[in-house]
Amino acid sequence: MTNFATIQYKQTGQSQNTDALGMREMQARAYAKRFSQYLLIKAPPASGKSRALMFLALDKIYNQGLKKAIITVPERSIGASFASAPLSQKGFFRDWELPDHWDLTKSGNPKKIDSFCRFMASDDPILLCTHSTLRFAFEKLGVEAFDNILIAIDEFHHVSSNEDSRLGDIVHRLIDRDKTHLVAMTGSYFRGDTLSVLKPEDENKFIPVTYTYYEQLNGYNYLKTLGIGYHFYNGSYLDSIKAVLNPDLKTIIHIPHTNSTAADGDKYNAVSRIIDSLGIYLETDKETGLYHVKSSSGRILKIADLVEDGAEREKVIATLRAIKNREDVDIIIAMGMAKEGFDWIWCEHALTIGYRGSLTEIIQIIGRTTRDAPGKTHAQFTNLIAEPLESHTKVQEAVNNMLKAIACSLLMEQVLAPNYKFHSRKEGDHIDGSSRVISDDGTVRIKGLVEPTSDQVKRICDSDLGDLVATVLQDERVIKTGLNENMPAEIFSQNLLPDIIRKQYPQLDNDQVDEVRQHLAAKLAFSSPAIELDPQFTDQEQQKIQRDHPEAQAALAAGINPFIRMADKLVHVNDLHINLIDRINPFQSSYKIMSKTLTSEGLKVIHEVLHQNNSTISMTEDEACAWWPKIRAFFEEKQREPLLTSDHPVEQRMAEALIWIKKKRAETHA
Repeated sequence: MTNFATIQYKQTGQSQNTDALGMREMQARAYAKRFSQYLLIKAPPASGKSRALMFLALDKIYNQGLKKAIITVPERSIGASFASAPLSQKGFFRDWELPDHWDLTKSGNPKKIDSFCRFMASDDPILLCTHSTLRFAFEKLGVEAFDNILIAIDEFHHVSSNEDSRLGDIVHRLIDRDKTHLVAMTGSYFRGDTLSVLKPEDENKFIPVTYTYYEQLNGYNYLKTLGIGYHFYNGSYLDSIKAVLNPDLKTIIHIPHTNSTAADGDKYNAVSRIIDSLGIYLETDKETGLYHVKSSSGRILKIADLVEDGAEREKVIATLRAIKNREDVDIIIAMGMAKEGFDWIWCEHALTIGYRGSLTEIIQIIGRTTRDAPGKTHAQFTNLIAEPLESHTKVQEAVNNMLKAIACSLLMEQVLAPNYKFHSRKEGDHIDGSSRVISDDGTVRIKGLVEPTSDQVKRICDSDLGDLVATVLQDERVIKTGLNENMPAEIFSQNLLPDIIRKQYPQLDNDQVDEVRQHLAAKLAFSSPAIELDPQFTDQEQQKIQRDHPEAQAALAAGINPFIRMADKLVHVNDLHINLIDRINPFQSSYKIMSKTLTSEGLKVIHEVLHQNNSTISMTEDEACAWWPKIRAFFEEKQREPLLTSDHPVEQRMAEALIWIKKKRAETHA
């Protein structure tokens, strides 16, 4: 298994500390905006969004005059996060009390819509239900019934601006009537299908509260590092899973959906094969529903099966909702469950087989590992994914899954990195060489960077760059351009980024688009391994520093590094310019890792697909035909096809000609 990214945190404890009201840092930030009618909380898993909602809802009911609070979640397993909590013990003015009969996420209540209607007619203040229950109840009661009520929507990225989205339509109608309070909560304010969550006119009414992954994880007490990695397999994943499944780690395994190309047989057989790889099945505990399996080391593993969709699953779900101790569960096997909002603080490893439906889904799965817990110093996400080979019947699909997996790793690098602030440094505004490139408050000053000239551009640069990064990395053109090592980086930064920005913000003029583009390019570069922030110097570089930057010697001696490495070039803080950033390919490190990890055949297939979809291969039919005899002779001599990655330009051109010929043949026989 190779890690595409390993992020290290300082364990400051700040995100876990509480104030006089019992609020953690993110919760206090949200509570400060409690008088907002429309509140959008963008915060990572484990930051305390459910507890933040409790504080907000109680204040709105008992201090702001709202009648009720309705909390809605996408699936029942998340409901435990909103159970009754003694908030007054930590200093808040009231406890959070959710009676069992108004918790419609619990099993045993078949008439949920009737219960919802009884709640609306009662004097009771708090109800918890699923998104589905809210949709059906809304159709029955109408929009007017929700006047002067707070509706809190957890995992808000399930909302969509698409006209066919029923949940999105409910939100739009409530905002249009303007008599309901809304709190939207999500760890990923973007969708996997590239649609926007809200219509622009609706989104502009929300007051955002942003708490970054870096703030959350950097402020933990125990978790120090998070790894994002991939392991490639050939054949069946069930034959390869043992190489990445460590039974000593608390693990959630997500097997492929039944209709996925990665699926191998039926889902029940897959669970049995995984259990066999872990040890010998002993029994199913009658009380908890967990499998007991004896591992090769003699340990008795407790395994939760959420793939089984019979009556036993309800017992397993109840067990998982009641987890208190590390030893209660060892491994969870799931397919569509145990992702959003699922709280198992002991989880150390999320192992996902095959590419999931969207980047949003992957981020939610990774979020299962990012809880802080005693004794948990490292968390790991591993994607076990098929290596695309020429023998596969669906080569294009296999390559696309690979590219999406790489895009996910890049997105997580961006999401988990510090939230840098970029400002302009005027020409001639040199410093004495004793400063870091990134100041203590996370500010980077860049020559040639254009400062925002309007309030809207400033808001985008301050609050929306993270969401814009997700949009960029879900664009098929971006990943195929970024991983084409022959493509100049400027095409990515100066052609593709502006096009994406224009589609997201059609109201911006060309100058404003470029302002956003520069800040976005800087964020993409500084939040990826494309830039080495604290480089070690070669002997030749040290000699150059002594010669060209004598003023930097004192800073280096004091442990302050005023240099960074950009695209293998050492750059002094005074020389940092937007033109240099435009020449940075944030995909470069991923390409290098992929090149070392894949087999030569897998890498060749990816190169061919990338170049088949790349208009930069310019070749006439006559030239391709002229190359064909040489290609055949090359194959007879080398016993392989010519490679695009060759250092020899003649072999590169033969490889391009072969791609051109294969593409024409495919078009002819289509």
